Amino acid sequence: MPSDCISFQSSGYFTPLITDYLNQKENLKPLYNRFPTLQNFKQQIQEKQQNYSSDSRSVLFNALEKQYAGFNATEATKHNLDLLKQENTFTITTGHQLNLFTGPLYFLYKIVSTINLSKQLSETYPEYNFVPVYWMATEDHDFDEINYFNFNDKKISWNRESTGPVGRLSTLGLEAVLEVFEKELGPGNNAAWLKELFREAYIKHSNLADATRYLANEIFGKNGLVIIDGDNTNLKKLFAPHVKEELLNQTSHTKVAETADNLKDYNIQVNPREINLFYIEDNIRERIILQDGVYYVNNTEIQFSEAQILALLETNPEKFSPNVIMRPLYEEVILPNLCYIGGGGELAYWLELKSYFESAGVTFPMLLLRNSVLIATEKQAEKLDKLNLSWADVFMKQDKLVNKKTVEFSELSLDFSEQRAFLQQQFAKLHAMATKTDATFGGAVKAQETKQLKGLDNLEKKLRRAEKHNHTDKLERITEIQNELFPGRSLQERKANFSQFYLEYDGKLIDKLFSSLKPLEHDFNIVVL
Repeated sequence: MPSDCISFQSSGYFTPLITDYLNQKENLKPLYNRFPTLQNFKQQIQEKQQNYSSDSRSVLFNALEKQYAGFNATEATKHNLDLLKQENTFTITTGHQLNLFTGPLYFLYKIVSTINLSKQLSETYPEYNFVPVYWMATEDHDFDEINYFNFNDKKISWNRESTGPVGRLSTLGLEAVLEVFEKELGPGNNAAWLKELFREAYIKHSNLADATRYLANEIFGKNGLVIIDGDNTNLKKLFAPHVKEELLNQTSHTKVAETADNLKDYNIQVNPREINLFYIEDNIRERIILQDGVYYVNNTEIQFSEAQILALLETNPEKFSPNVIMRPLYEEVILPNLCYIGGGGELAYWLELKSYFESAGVTFPMLLLRNSVLIATEKQAEKLDKLNLSWADVFMKQDKLVNKKTVEFSELSLDFSEQRAFLQQQFAKLHAMATKTDATFGGAVKAQETKQLKGLDNLEKKLRRAEKHNHTDKLERITEIQNELFPGRSLQERKANFSQFYLEYDGKLIDKLFSSLKPLEHDFNIVVL
């Protein structure tokens, strides 16, 4: 069974909002600027070109140059950094948390999607330059979401306390995590490479932001990836006018709340607060709350008058951190960006933001659902062939898959639809008779119909159970292979870490991803190694 793909819509793993977005439903069109097609990038380029200044380019380049000081940037990355100074250079951006040792597999898929789209655009529009960017979410403070990764079903955790922005977090104590990881890896050249990668990233760098930059640069630097940390004073200065607007007028809350009506038929991803900013110091990242003209920092004794907080913004813009509602605007203010690539959850909250961007006078980027991947070994693919399972089959919910295969294996008809229809016809005649008698007879007919149909349903279920028992061996092999591919009956890409595949396949995994993933085709890829 060769590598293959199925559409996102048919995979069964995306919400109605995302499938409707992919299908370009009319009701969602007011919520995005342009749908991500190769042709639509031309207009997006022209719009962004008019909405991004040379001064911003200069600030961005200088900030990135300083951030890369002390890091061994590849020639490809240095070239892309230099390109950012040119007026005809634009970025394709993805963002991700600082997950320990990259966290789940989809970290790789996001970045590969970003790099591949940049290459495709460079081929289509050679008069422009396109730079892939990874935005590190260094200001997040949800440490419990990032302090572990899974290796062969074992959770490897970094157990410590953290309250401030995670990018500033010291890496002291990660030697113990490395010791646990080393024992799991065992011997061999690939294991030695993974151990050294972890050591160089986390033991030899003093904070989590630097460690993550090193890690991403080692894996993707040869592809020209540019890595940016938004926790930067000069970049925050560019964003300061929007922070001031938020402090004084709370525009984001008003505009995002207006959009909620367009999403009333879906689950809202995030709800805006009155002020969508945090105050940050080394050990603090807390919400700013406005009450009776006073700005309070939640869970602290810190407070400001309006004049004081505006003065602080002028002198120390780095002390203001955008939350999930304002961070997208921050990204698009400081980057010459055309397209944001993210997962379904990310795109869901971006779709709440277009009117906010319009009020801020900032170009809203194109939104692209990142590639998703199911990795299978050749041995697993052979098992699927022997079991007569398609890739679409293994994406089914397990109970539905088992029922489907039970019907296929059985020599009997396990569908009582014909008997159910016949029974309903007979009771329809009885109901007609009942209308000519009293109401008690009609009630008795209805009760008997309910009883008979329920009895038929129970017989159908019992027959299915009996047939499942008759085909136990085949069905167990089917569920076993599905559980291998969907650990915990969830997507592999949300559970597994790249290291377990690198251990066996070394660089072939990354190479295979680059050759397989086509960002604009909106497919869930199956990659067989």
